[in-house]
Amino acid sequence: MIAALAVAGCGGPPAQDADEPEGEFNVEVVEASFPTEQRLAQESQMRIVVRNAGDQAVPNVAVTIEPIQDEGAPAALAFEEAAANPRLANPSRPVWILDAGPPGGATAYTNTWALGRLAPGASKRFVWNVTAVKAGPHAVRYTVAAGLDGKAKAILPGGERATGEFQVNIAGEPSQSRLAAPPTTG
Repeated sequence: MIAALAVAGCGGPPAQDADEPEGEFNVEVVEASFPTEQRLAQESQMRIVVRNAGDQAVPNVAVTIEPIQDEGAPAALAFEEAAANPRLANPSRPVWILDAGPPGGATAYTNTWALGRLAPGASKRFVWNVTAVKAGPHAVRYTVAAGLDGKAKAILPGGERATGEFQVNIAGEPSQSRLAAPPTTG
């Protein structure tokens, strides 16, 4: 009886990437924009539009956002940077607050959003609404993937990885704003 239970416990569910096709999928980054000059408390949009440049469907087009940091720096979340203070329980500190990510794109993967199958010739638009909260120069990298598990790879027509970066300067003062005078009653 015990031997039967031990054998039944072996195995388990199939691997998470079992259904992801393996191979390279041709994509084109049609648009990649993020304002290079921003101000504290200003909302901005990062937009990345990916088009399927191949003749087969991309299984699950995804984009990962990461800060560009010094080598050896602790990992940081999307739109954040690692602080150098080793006493912090979590060294990841916000540069931008993520107000909204691509609708329907949330995944269980850190820093990654996915918008599903991408037919040949079709495009998907990834948009992040963020608010700047840390002044100074910052750099962000995006990487396009053809799936979430690493077997399906997105490549540009020249055979390179589909990746790019943004260099952003956030001014230390918020934009000037004024409240209008209250209307007068007559």
